[in-house]
Amino acid sequence: MMLRRGFILFLPRLVGLLVVACCSVSIVYMLACTPKGDNQQLAFPRVHSPTVKEGYEAILQEREEQHRNYIISLKKQIAQLKAELQGRSEQLKNMQDQYPDPLDNRLDHSNTEKAQANLLAFLRSQVDKAEVHSGVKLSTEYAAVPFESFTLQKVYQLETGLTRHPEEKPVRKDKRDELIEVIELAVGSLNNPEGEGNAKHHVYTASDFVEGIYRTEKDKGTLYELTFKGDTKHQFKKIVLFRPFGPVMKVKNENVNMADTLINVIVPLAKRASKFRQFMQNFREMGIQQDGRIHLTVVYFGKEQMNEVKSILENTSKSANFKNFTFIQLNEEFSRGKGLDIGARFWKGNNVVLFFCDVDIYFTAEFLNSCRLNTQPGKKVFYPVLFSQYNPSIIYGHHDSIPSLEQQLIIKKETGFWRDFGFGMTCQYRSDFINIGGFDLDIKGWGGEDVHLYRKYLHSNLIVIRTPVRGLFHLWHEKQCLDELTPEQYKMCMQSKAMNEASHGQLGMLVFKQEIETHLHRQKLSSKKT
Repeated sequence: MMLRRGFILFLPRLVGLLVVACCSVSIVYMLACTPKGDNQQLAFPRVHSPTVKEGYEAILQEREEQHRNYIISLKKQIAQLKAELQGRSEQLKNMQDQYPDPLDNRLDHSNTEKAQANLLAFLRSQVDKAEVHSGVKLSTEYAAVPFESFTLQKVYQLETGLTRHPEEKPVRKDKRDELIEVIELAVGSLNNPEGEGNAKHHVYTASDFVEGIYRTEKDKGTLYELTFKGDTKHQFKKIVLFRPFGPVMKVKNENVNMADTLINVIVPLAKRASKFRQFMQNFREMGIQQDGRIHLTVVYFGKEQMNEVKSILENTSKSANFKNFTFIQLNEEFSRGKGLDIGARFWKGNNVVLFFCDVDIYFTAEFLNSCRLNTQPGKKVFYPVLFSQYNPSIIYGHHDSIPSLEQQLIIKKETGFWRDFGFGMTCQYRSDFINIGGFDLDIKGWGGEDVHLYRKYLHSNLIVIRTPVRGLFHLWHEKQCLDELTPEQYKMCMQSKAMNEASHGQLGMLVFKQEIETHLHRQKLSSKKT
């Protein structure tokens, strides 16, 4: 800024110097072109020389050539000075337009208002650039920025490393203050709705907060989506906020009524009747009794154990007075992708939320609401990150007995992990699934079809909500990796098998079991000697 002011002060002096230079050049030109006086006679050839005429002509021609060259040189210098002066003037004008004098700004209050308006416009442009109103096409499944979820007490996070926990209270003050500020701002917005005047309405508090999700795009800001209880059981209030590296801005305030939003749970199955019985116990309690807005589609491959599976389904239907189910039987080799695809296309009713599920999944009624709230036809699909349970016989091996299933479903580092490499459990509207092209039916057996579908959504303009959820669990079961799998599928299966057994610490205890026992034996002998 000081350099620019110095240039502004120097400019008048520069113009003056240029004028003096032009005058000096003109004077020199006049002196050079003035005829010589008597005392400066040219040395003409003698009169009687035979070449008198030719000598005069040669001298005059030489002098004329010198004057012509000198005039041309002066004209070039003048033209260069004019061009430089014009360039400096334009440069100064551009600088004044781009960087107005701050002194003028302090004196002119209208410029302050303009600066505030420009700042507000910039912040709103950050909202437009972020993935808030529409999705962004991404190249791979790893390019998606996942959300993290939170309640009033806990944060559910993916980036755990070796020190953080998948579920924990926000320890860092900045994170704790950030989430408290966002919840308070949302409550204030709900209690001061725009355009309702003095109309009476429900007074919201932080206790009405159900859950929230948030993610940060490092070059734009942080997006928050908060859900609050509504006026009735199946109504919710949803607040969308955005922090564009500055004050939080309210993006949206909308009523979300999920009373009539049906979820079609589609389960592909082959054999595994005992697991299906356990699944139906969970489905009956959470889906039928607590939620009540649910349909079940079972796509069964083969005939082995089919009658037992149908019997379990029919018994649940009679005891719970539940008629919203479909059973599809296919006489062919099991293919998860084909089963889900057939189940989705078999539905003939209105547009419905599809929840692609496996028989070894446990879900809560709260998760079903999350499934509804994070899907929107033509706009959003939901890819929750579920919590995968470790082998209970290893986790509780030192206990007298293994706790009940409900007591095992605790989100801790010692009990399981966020299955962030899995994309099989997903919620989307049927219309979006059909429009995206469904599953790749050429994929057989286990694995691969879910990643392929996930990539399709990432390559579209739909918003993909990827977040860990507290109400969706993968129950441990011994995994069999069949020889019929392709090398890539077999590798994925073995990686999944290794991840499912126990934590690093627990596996370490198993690996070094002999060494630990030897140490304990030596300690025992040593204590006896003393």
